[in-house]
Amino acid sequence: MAGHSKWAQIKRKKAANDAKRGKLITKHLRAIQAAARSGGSPDPTANVALRNAIEAARRDDVPMENIERLLARLRGEGEGAARFEEVSYEGYAPGGVAVLVLGLTDNRNRTAGEVRHVFSKHGGSLGTSGSVAWQFEKRGLLVLPDTSEPTQELAIELGAEDLVESDGVLEVYVPATDVFAVARAFEERGIKPESAEVTMIPQNTVRLEPEAAAKVMRLVEALEDLDDVQAVYTNLDPDSVAVLG
Repeated sequence: MAGHSKWAQIKRKKAANDAKRGKLITKHLRAIQAAARSGGSPDPTANVALRNAIEAARRDDVPMENIERLLARLRGEGEGAARFEEVSYEGYAPGGVAVLVLGLTDNRNRTAGEVRHVFSKHGGSLGTSGSVAWQFEKRGLLVLPDTSEPTQELAIELGAEDLVESDGVLEVYVPATDVFAVARAFEERGIKPESAEVTMIPQNTVRLEPEAAAKVMRLVEALEDLDDVQAVYTNLDPDSVAVLG
């Protein structure tokens, strides 16, 4: 569930070992469960949020049998599952970098304590609700391997709100609710996106020296390692991270 774009949030992918792979699957299944409940239906054809959550899981290669087993439980065909609810935390990393943490939890007190501990351990500070969220905009992002004019014209035809050429790829920004439908439309026309995700785009970024940027990334990675955390966004300038190698 990591960002790709230069202007999307920096969430570096970790090595794909079994333990981290299992965590990724678990986080997607939690997102599917939350979407089914928030959207009022465990039927993907009647619940756009659920359909998008399933598509996001499939793009990260979550086995379809895991998804179908969860949907069966949500329809009452199997044992019940814990009720996860959406939570968010806001704060600052070293250097004044804004941090937005999104999660799903079945125990708010546990999750809040874990997030607070990570902020404190890594030199950050947890803020109040609304302290940094206003600095981010929720958008859909697709990254295409083709920057040609016909592809850009197709992107506009499919509803792109903004296009950015970056490092040989085309970043296509669309409404968050449309990202996976647009991805499928590209695939039907023979263009497979390198990634498709709902992300939070910072309105402004903060540039730091390498040592300070490394401290921010250690905080981000520690937050991402928490079971209840789904995604972490910052307004750290991507160029600050690029120099870390």
